[in-house]
Amino acid sequence: MNQKNNKYTTSENEIVQQQLLLRMEYEHEKEEFKRQTETMGIGRKVKRGLCWFPVKPERNYYNSLNQLIFEVERQEDKDIEHSFEYGKPVCFFTQDFSGKLKYFNFTAHVSFVDDDRMAITLPSPAALTELHGAEPLGVQIYFDETSYQTMFEALADVLRAKTTRLAQLREILIGNALPRTRDIFPVRFPWLNTTQEAAVNKVLRAKDVAVVHGPPGTGKTTTLVEAIYETLHREHQVLVCAQSNAAVDWISEKLVDRGVPVLRIGNPSRVNDKMLSFTYERQFENHPSYSELWSIRKSIRELSGRLRKGNYSEREGMRSRMSRLKDRATELEILINETLFAQARVVASTLVGSNHRLLMGQQFPTLFIDEAAQALEAASWIAIRKADRVILAGDHQQLPPTIKCYEAAKAGLGKTLLEKIATRKPGAVSLLQVQYRMHETIMRFPSEWFYDGMLQAAPEVRNRGILDFDTPIVWVDTSEYNFQEEFVGDTYGRINKQEADLLLQQLKDYITRIGGGRIIDERIDFGIISPYKAQVQYLRRKVKTGSFFRPYRELITVHTVDGFQGQERDVVFISLVRANEEGQIGFLNDLRRMNVAITRARMKLVILGDAVTLGKHAFYKRLQGYIGLQE
Repeated sequence: MNQKNNKYTTSENEIVQQQLLLRMEYEHEKEEFKRQTETMGIGRKVKRGLCWFPVKPERNYYNSLNQLIFEVERQEDKDIEHSFEYGKPVCFFTQDFSGKLKYFNFTAHVSFVDDDRMAITLPSPAALTELHGAEPLGVQIYFDETSYQTMFEALADVLRAKTTRLAQLREILIGNALPRTRDIFPVRFPWLNTTQEAAVNKVLRAKDVAVVHGPPGTGKTTTLVEAIYETLHREHQVLVCAQSNAAVDWISEKLVDRGVPVLRIGNPSRVNDKMLSFTYERQFENHPSYSELWSIRKSIRELSGRLRKGNYSEREGMRSRMSRLKDRATELEILINETLFAQARVVASTLVGSNHRLLMGQQFPTLFIDEAAQALEAASWIAIRKADRVILAGDHQQLPPTIKCYEAAKAGLGKTLLEKIATRKPGAVSLLQVQYRMHETIMRFPSEWFYDGMLQAAPEVRNRGILDFDTPIVWVDTSEYNFQEEFVGDTYGRINKQEADLLLQQLKDYITRIGGGRIIDERIDFGIISPYKAQVQYLRRKVKTGSFFRPYRELITVHTVDGFQGQERDVVFISLVRANEEGQIGFLNDLRRMNVAITRARMKLVILGDAVTLGKHAFYKRLQGYIGLQE
């Protein structure tokens, strides 16, 4: 797969390689979607979080951006985690008496979604007419053609670039050119630690690129916010992006807390007044000229409805009036947009969202990409096209991008821009070294394995615990119980119910040792993590239905490793599931996932796993030995 073309430079060859690998992933995912649509039953789609069925239609309305919104609420299987999120394409369907599905012939997009409610942007009033009265109604995630096309366009632009700033950045980021720096007098930040302060200064000195490498608990977001805040003393406006909506929300919220005016392009993943206050939509409708624009749009819709009924001269008059109203509406939209962008110091969006029509032709002196280690390289280039300088933050020893095509992953599609720069241009990287989350005993193993032993525990967390004389990290070896894993399907992978039951018993015992009253008073929280969805769903159901856990339910989170990225808990239990004679451990081979799982715990970590099965792998064998030394 490593095809070289002599007419290209080293960096151009890399972009060609990215195009080939992305094409493989695109074809694989498209084929997989087609297979699921044609062969997978509704029940399985619902269980996999790809579909809501049935849904109850709620209200429909035009939002402040003049988009037709259709709201639905799911009626069944509300405990199942779903994969719907802002911007994703969806399709509607209904089912006849024989069980046959009929798909509606239009694609819509998610405008907002929470656990059980979804607001969907419809393409036209005709789509709403089609949906009216359809029963039972379902909604399903559609293949995301747009995101792929945006990535392909970005790679083509990068490859074509010859004498532009984009061509220079391509040579610096993935080619042979070295990043440059400017001389500035170091800025002091007494509220940051020395490695955080050094990272901010490296960002300020960088002419081309800098990387803030933030291992778990080291205050990456704090450092990045400080770097953005300080950059805004030198530049009027910057672009801030991340792979996911949740990550964009998180960094935006921290910037708003610092008093920075943020304009958030796209809808937030969580809805509250604080989050909504910096969205483009809310700021648009709060503009003084919006009421006039709303009235004009309403008049246009009314005239459009009457146009079909009048005689020729009436229709001509209405068309003339509509034309004048549309011109005035366009004037007002331009005025409002110019005001909003002039006021904003930070424009924030997902990487794909940076291709939004509102940002057409916009250029920014600096682009900050948070969680850059979870973004495909092609997605990063979408935003880099709009920037003169790039700052990446993240940790390539934690969760990688999601790749569905095994061959593309093996050939390097999962290797991110951040990882390439960190490996090839180490002078551009700042490693944050003081962590504020974990007890030192929990921290030391991942520090040695993933970070060359460079991490230090801050004094305030070094020996922090819940119980006196407690052991901070414990491995419960399930091999002596002869538990067996079961295979439950491609997506869910494996389950080990006996191990899950033992975990819950261990959790009960630990809650009893601490004391229920103390847990509630001090809000001591618990995380239960498993790499396998089936194990997570089994554990979640047991916690939800078990009477013992009722008083503590809001303090207990059960999730996959991916679901825990960026989170932390006082106490963490991990169920590794795998137990077989062959020593097969599947995607537990992806050690970055284990790094994330282990480093969620602040004060107590309990790992349940078959030591014989897992001990055949060097990482788990070393971890078992390390934990054995602590007992």
